[in-house]
Amino acid sequence: MGPLFPTNIIGEELNLLLAFFIGIGFGFLLEAAGFTNTRKLAGVFYGYDFVVLKVFFSAAITAAIGIYLLSYYGYMDIKEIFYPQTYWIPTLVGGFIMAFGFIIGGFCPGTSICAAATGKLDAIVFVGGAIIGIFFYAFTYESLWMNLRQSGAMGEVNIAEWIGISQGLFIFLLTVVAAIAFYVVTIIQQRVTSKRDFKL
Repeated sequence: MGPLFPTNIIGEELNLLLAFFIGIGFGFLLEAAGFTNTRKLAGVFYGYDFVVLKVFFSAAITAAIGIYLLSYYGYMDIKEIFYPQTYWIPTLVGGFIMAFGFIIGGFCPGTSICAAATGKLDAIVFVGGAIIGIFFYAFTYESLWMNLRQSGAMGEVNIAEWIGISQGLFIFLLTVVAAIAFYVVTIIQQRVTSKRDFKL
């Protein structure tokens, strides 16, 4: 029964080794999919390329369905899966800051590391800025950010339980929303692309 490490099926050393190889594989797939290209990443904000949205939405749904089925058939104890407590105010603030940086720099944290590893100068600058921001946050946490960080505490929130529906129904609704979103963004992309081709 999983998850493997929290239930002591594997030790810490093997857990870290697996994480290492999974990380390498994830980075390889990001590069292979073109997610180290700022134009492709920023395309979701400008309407000409929604591959990023489709891929990550598909990954989230696949993971949700997989975990649900593993839990349903008794192969995984879902209560052993760690997820952090929710603080909705700093989550919104942090999400806004990340989106702002995404639009300006064309990277998210993960894709910036992958792009920097391939030698892209803009990604290296982006990662450097992120490191500076991390140190600034760490050294000014108690004086500037602690109250914000602890505001809007909700505990460990499960969205399905929070809105009062079953896990299966929530995943089904999420899948329907994703299908509709894929259809809508495909239409948007076709219209934006056709306008750009017309201007060229």
